[in-house]
Amino acid sequence: MGILRRFKDIMSSNINALLDKAEDPEKMIDQYMRNASSDLGKVKAETASIMAEEQRAKRALNECQTDIEKMQKYALKALEAENEGDARIFLEKKATLTAKQTELQQAYDLAAANTDQMRKMHDKLVEDISKLEARRSMIKGKAAVAKTKERMNKMASSVNSASYSLSSFDKMEEKVNRALDEANAMEELNKGPEDNIDNLTAKYESSVDVDDELAALREQLKQNQA
Repeated sequence: MGILRRFKDIMSSNINALLDKAEDPEKMIDQYMRNASSDLGKVKAETASIMAEEQRAKRALNECQTDIEKMQKYALKALEAENEGDARIFLEKKATLTAKQTELQQAYDLAAANTDQMRKMHDKLVEDISKLEARRSMIKGKAAVAKTKERMNKMASSVNSASYSLSSFDKMEEKVNRALDEANAMEELNKGPEDNIDNLTAKYESSVDVDDELAALREQLKQNQA
């Protein structure tokens, strides 16, 4: 049946392996759950149909078995009534029903096998969905942490860039200071030799006469003693 082939891969699927290979586990797990939920509805409907077919096959088989038993009973009664011809007819009918029973048994066995297989697929799908539900929050939580880490890494890169810029400014400031020092030195050289005669003259003009001060102190001392 097509439905059995369609869901055969569900039986052998490995969710962990699928998630490990996914580029975006969040999107994949959401899509997988949508697909799984849709598939589960189809599996349930198909399983119900196959179970109904199994029940019909079982009912037909039981009815055939009942008819066989009836023919056997009527054949026995005909012989007891010494009606061998009637007994033969009942036994011929029994033989026909027995052949039919073999076919009905095969049909029932196939329907039962299909029901068992569909039940396994249904249970596997339910189990997969349960696993996904349990892992969804964990996977999305990890994805959120990963995105936060990525943003932090970008911020760290910006900080490193800013630090590099500060270092560049330090180098430029050092270069400017060096140029300023060179300019000041050049200014000193451009002034030429200084004429110190004025400074030397001022030195002697402002000098104090010690002899005059001593005379003044003696005069003050005499006045204090008088």
